[in-house]
Amino acid sequence: MDSAFDEHRNISLKLADYDEIFSVFDPRPHSERALSVDFLDEAKRASIDKPTGRIEVRLLVPKRLRDLEEERTIKRRLRNHFEKHSGVLKKKRRATMRSGSAFFISGVLIMLLTAFILYVYKGNDIAANFLLILFEPAGWFLFWEGLDMLLFEAKKTDPELEFNKKLANAHINFQSY
Repeated sequence: MDSAFDEHRNISLKLADYDEIFSVFDPRPHSERALSVDFLDEAKRASIDKPTGRIEVRLLVPKRLRDLEEERTIKRRLRNHFEKHSGVLKKKRRATMRSGSAFFISGVLIMLLTAFILYVYKGNDIAANFLLILFEPAGWFLFWEGLDMLLFEAKKTDPELEFNKKLANAHINFQSY
């Protein structure tokens, strides 16, 4: 065992063969094949209590089935999968933050416009009153929806992003049993 990894940073998953890592419905070679939902769920469950930072993933395979070239291919495929999904989730989070910021700023601007209309026309103009009735709820809606996106929606991807980052940076090691 590499001394850089203690047991608190270790995930061990026992496999009957290499195919347990991959979807049974995907006939492509291991270098392109989709990962198994069961494998991803087990890895996620095992990584939840692991501290942020570099972890070691030990994939235990029967000694008679070990193939070093296949293991290199699988390691590359795993790293590519987790890096790709990490990138997708980062983009999704940034897009949510941008939308939330745009909603929030739009809401504030509409509220300022509403206050300006109220100040200038003092409620003496029917068109101004109509705009006040239209703009006031729109401003509040955009304001609160933007805050919701900034404070809550953007954070919904955090657990999945954390998992993908952990495994993208993990040291993947095949071992015999």
